[in-house]
Amino acid sequence: MAAVSQVLKSEWTKIRSVRSTVWTLGIALVVTVALGALICLLASNDFGTMSPRDRATFDATAISFAGMGLGQLAMIVFGVLVVSNEYSTGMIRTSLAAVPQRGTFLFSKVAVATLLALVVSFVTAFLAFFIGQAMLGAHAASLGDRGVLRAVVGGGLYMTLIAVFSMGVATMLRSPMLALGILMPFFFLISTVLGNVSATEKIGWYLPDQAGQKVMQVVPPAGDEVPYGPWGGFAVMVAWTVAALVCGYVLLKRRDA
Repeated sequence: MAAVSQVLKSEWTKIRSVRSTVWTLGIALVVTVALGALICLLASNDFGTMSPRDRATFDATAISFAGMGLGQLAMIVFGVLVVSNEYSTGMIRTSLAAVPQRGTFLFSKVAVATLLALVVSFVTAFLAFFIGQAMLGAHAASLGDRGVLRAVVGGGLYMTLIAVFSMGVATMLRSPMLALGILMPFFFLISTVLGNVSATEKIGWYLPDQAGQKVMQVVPPAGDEVPYGPWGGFAVMVAWTVAALVCGYVLLKRRDA
């Protein structure tokens, strides 16, 4: 138990000593909150010109998280850098020599990074909500409204899982360039295309980002046919994340540093 605590302290020192990992979390917060506030302000100004159908499905809570699509970019970078920095610098050999139990090594790294991402993500989600609702004015939702607190908490959990999923992928691939080269197109191109083409729409429902974002919705979009609810979508994302971490662990255990 003492050995695990020492490894946890070591991983915490590694993360906070690398400026790039700390900066990415700050960027995720600022971008998500600022862009969400701007879009909420624009939505408030345009509310009077919306069609009756759009007004009926207007989701004041979800729109405050509109910046999360860009903010998750920074969370992906954070997750990748936490794992792959040691590979790119060659420090992974020293780390594994000091902690030969690779399960303990990976668990400690992921646990520390996840806790840090969780704190930043929850601060981001609540800030984005409260500032966004202030911009919406008379059209704002209240934290006590049905489903709103769940959506805000879900927003924090979503951002955290994006980072953890990226850690799993980075553990599998080891190279930061390769990991980012796969994750960026996956979330920002492939997922979007699959989700917006009728022939592949149902496949898109079960991708981690599209499923996970369901937990941030309070008012379902018009014509929504997704066969699961908010927590069902979140469960799909959890499954993806667990699978990525398990695959990363198996590869880490089997191959040389």
